Amino acid sequence: MERELSLEIVRVTELAALASAPWMGRGDKHHADEAATNAMRAMLDSVSIQGTVVIGEGEMDEAPMLYIGEQVGSMQGPEVDVAVDPLEGTEIVARGLNNAMAVIAVAPRGNLLHAPDMYMEKLAVGPLLAGKLSLDDPIRTTVEKAALALNKQVSDITVMILDRDRHMTLVAELREVGVRIKFLSDGDVAGAIAPAFPEAGIDLYVGSGGAPEGVLAAAALKCLGGEIQGRLMPENEEQAQRCVEMGLTNPRKLLRMDDMIGTGDVIFAATGVTPGEFLGGVQMLPDQRAETHSIVMRAKTRTIRFIKSLHYLPNKPILGKKQADIGDWAAPAL
Repeated sequence: MERELSLEIVRVTELAALASAPWMGRGDKHHADEAATNAMRAMLDSVSIQGTVVIGEGEMDEAPMLYIGEQVGSMQGPEVDVAVDPLEGTEIVARGLNNAMAVIAVAPRGNLLHAPDMYMEKLAVGPLLAGKLSLDDPIRTTVEKAALALNKQVSDITVMILDRDRHMTLVAELREVGVRIKFLSDGDVAGAIAPAFPEAGIDLYVGSGGAPEGVLAAAALKCLGGEIQGRLMPENEEQAQRCVEMGLTNPRKLLRMDDMIGTGDVIFAATGVTPGEFLGGVQMLPDQRAETHSIVMRAKTRTIRFIKSLHYLPNKPILGKKQADIGDWAAPAL
């Protein structure tokens, strides 16, 4: 993949973030997601790739756009797998909370795992813990190993986990061990990436979340030098068979980085919609302008770019219809 592709795909996440931002706090996650998806798809058509969506908004009969198997890009350039989450954190935007972002990952064809839409058990860490922990270990052992590797007391370890009823037992075990816990309302990708950013103050990300989000997080963590391990959690025979059909002959296999994103290059980009652990949100400015904060990374070079952009909204015709639908972009309510 050419390095110029990095800046091309960040334009895709910027537009998706701009399209969904006006829906913040309006209690309508469906329209927020639709706006991001439409914008992302339209911008992808201008990118010089022959792309196939391997992680998207659903199957062809479930999602009108960015469905699994859809061809995207200008159909010129490298053949690539594309994983997208046009709005990671639809409920976050609807409620006006933190950590919503538009996300995309691109890798050479055949490298990204075709992750089925089900839960995945996860363990994500930053560079200092990469290769030193195992999802197979009990959580107490994991925490103790992490503390030793980081030269910390167990009580100084901070673990992030989604605030879900299904995690009650795990949370109880973590509290018994004595770590600090930071709950995440939504935003599974952002949570898994957080341990790779020292300023986030997170040592481990644990618990279960979406399998597609696990692959997106793996792409980011490869660029950052971190690691994620996962294990699919099919709830019935139908889901187990779905895994087999997507090429996972052992649905409960421990999945490592190479299983999720291959051994080649990968590019990851994200633009904040609402403020988060490492990205600012979209800010509406006077004179029909908006500011976005993005990150774009490439595994081959381990280059990490933070990009702050100022956009003149009338020059983005893809956003025009949504502007007309919900009113002035610069309205104080936004």
